[in-house]
Amino acid sequence: MIKGPIKKYGADYLFERLKENELQFDWFSAKYKLDLIIDKKKTSFSGQLRMRKDSVTWVSFSPALGIEMARLLITADSVKFINRINKNYFLGDYLIVNDFLGSNVDYDVMQSILLGNDLTYYENGKFRATYDSKEYHLVTADRRKLKKYVQTAQDAERIFIQNIFLNPETFKITQMKIKEIKKENKKLSATYSDFRFVDGQLIPHHISYEITAETPLKIEINYSKITINKIQRFPFKISSKYTCIY
Repeated sequence: MIKGPIKKYGADYLFERLKENELQFDWFSAKYKLDLIIDKKKTSFSGQLRMRKDSVTWVSFSPALGIEMARLLITADSVKFINRINKNYFLGDYLIVNDFLGSNVDYDVMQSILLGNDLTYYENGKFRATYDSKEYHLVTADRRKLKKYVQTAQDAERIFIQNIFLNPETFKITQMKIKEIKKENKKLSATYSDFRFVDGQLIPHHISYEITAETPLKIEINYSKITINKIQRFPFKISSKYTCIY
């Protein structure tokens, strides 16, 4: 019965199973197709996603014709972007990402929601476990960044309310909802589906994001050709002819 583990072991048991069944990786790559919907206007891209765990995320963007139009490189403290169409670039930090998303994320949050894992460098907090006829729910209102990883005042003050929905058989995250306590009107929801085995691990191949903010934002991603633990390259060269816009 779905309520059995909760009645016997409680939230700690579910959280342990979640962590045991998360995607374990050092390197990750995939092809993707993405639909971005802003104010009901849809823009579609395809491209490649490459990651080295806790270090760097590299993304290429191509329109329908398949010619790369942009490239993005994100690290723990920087965001770099090349626009090959307009021949410009910017070099900045997470203020750029957060202004665009109308949210407040860091590298750990971004890496987690891209892969369907839980937050890595945040305190486990006091989770409360509930269930319905289909899934387990883990809820906490006190998710803070671990002190040894706090680098800025913004990091120290960021406290998340987090809702996690778990498949009762695989303990994989099927949905995650995050909102910052100080920003009640801004919420991020991620839904994971189409789980398939890759090298013995279940990985979601379809992800749907919904960001509730001043300008509502929806993103649909479909992954294909996922590889794990194959060393990746992250080429990012800015032409001297390009103009800096930030």
